[in-house]
Amino acid sequence: MGRRYVCALALAAVLLLGTATVSRSRGLQDKVPQGASRIPPQFNQEERVKMKEALKGAIQIPTVSFGPEESNTTALAEFGEYIYKAFPKVFSASFIQHEVVGEYSHLFTVQGSNPSLQPYMLLAHFDVVPAPEEGWEFPPFSGLERDGFIHGRGTLDNKNSVMAILQALELLLIRNYVPQRSFFIALGHDEEISGENGAQKISALLQSRGVQLAFTIDEGSFILDGFIPGIKKPFAQIAVSEKGSLNLKLQVNMTPGHSSAPPKETSIGILAAAVSRLEQTPLPNMFGDGPLKTTLKLLANEFPFPTNIMLGNMWLFQPLVKRFLDRSYITNALVRTTTALTMFNAGIKVNVIPPTAQATINFRIHPAQTVEEVLELVKNIVADDRVQYQVLNAFDPLPDSPSDDQAFGYQLLRQTIQSVFPEISVVTPGTCIGNTDSRHYTNLSKGIYRFNPVYIQPEGFKSIHGINEKISVQAYEGQVKFLFELIQNADTDRAPAPHVHEL
Repeated sequence: MGRRYVCALALAAVLLLGTATVSRSRGLQDKVPQGASRIPPQFNQEERVKMKEALKGAIQIPTVSFGPEESNTTALAEFGEYIYKAFPKVFSASFIQHEVVGEYSHLFTVQGSNPSLQPYMLLAHFDVVPAPEEGWEFPPFSGLERDGFIHGRGTLDNKNSVMAILQALELLLIRNYVPQRSFFIALGHDEEISGENGAQKISALLQSRGVQLAFTIDEGSFILDGFIPGIKKPFAQIAVSEKGSLNLKLQVNMTPGHSSAPPKETSIGILAAAVSRLEQTPLPNMFGDGPLKTTLKLLANEFPFPTNIMLGNMWLFQPLVKRFLDRSYITNALVRTTTALTMFNAGIKVNVIPPTAQATINFRIHPAQTVEEVLELVKNIVADDRVQYQVLNAFDPLPDSPSDDQAFGYQLLRQTIQSVFPEISVVTPGTCIGNTDSRHYTNLSKGIYRFNPVYIQPEGFKSIHGINEKISVQAYEGQVKFLFELIQNADTDRAPAPHVHEL
């Protein structure tokens, strides 16, 4: 049994970015139908140089979102001017309309030749989180190219997607491409601070125009390489949902006084005890609800013996699997609503009993739960009437978008992945544990997908919102190629051929 415990650890790091189920293709015989006038994704040396130089220039503009009411608006405006100069064909094409929304976000409407085809949307954001220079190998807004990599904040999150989308379209237009299916490009300027002035306003604008989308594609997942011990082959994950969020303020009020005659408990002590109970009492393990259980069964054949036997016989080993998923901080985020104390404020002077103590806690809500359910659980755990609660902001988890054989957007992504990256044989729909701009578009489509066509290793994942963020020139070229193909693949009037499940 001890050996089985050790082997189970091999699956305890499953899907750092989300939970997943697996779809597998038997070769490429079921690729997206090809049009008669298909343009091959072949770029000359001059185009490849311009491609990477355009990304490097974008990284050099410090479009930082510091907080809810604080952004580098000068840089945001500069970025708009930059893309106008970088992609002249996109801004001059007669069938493309460009609008600025919420002062700094950009909406492109690309009019297709076949109005019977429902439009879709490509999403990305060009604001970035702060990047203090300490610890960086190269300055975070230098856009320097070294040893085949472009360095800087936004190379993975998410200026690479912004530039790749526009670059792919620019290259198609240079080749006289005219799409059959209309589509939108929505580039947000405030995703890192909730997207209320960017994506949310774009969504409201399109809804007022009666737009309904076949699907949307945003950031939120990658081609994962080296994330699961025991699995040597990389696999692609398409996130079909994302967790909810609850920012909750806890507060305790007491009569102030002199510290020389303290009460039995102070506001700080009462609140500290409440917060400690929340940290020491994790919210329920929801393993068995959602796609993770099916994921592990379907991934079983990728693992060596005896882990493959355990995962293929969940009816017997589920308690053991559940226990180990519970222990790792990584997989802990997949099986439950997480609790993170992020702010604590109290005290005004060393000899004054503080009148107020406040703590802010961020909960990332598991798809099987709601904001109301989590709030009720929190109150039951704290179990102290002296603690007051204030919901600062909250939203429920997004519903799962379809990923079956008839899900046009999902199958289009899957087929394009296996066409551009033929070495990828496993594609998994999953749940994104972060939050993206795509949550603002659920009023326009039921097919909300998150996928960044870039290989990423654990070290690279840590650089997102961390230090030394970078992308290889080759990976960025692959991302442009993927979008170049995807836009053409979307011109089909039918869903790609179904895939085959292998157990």
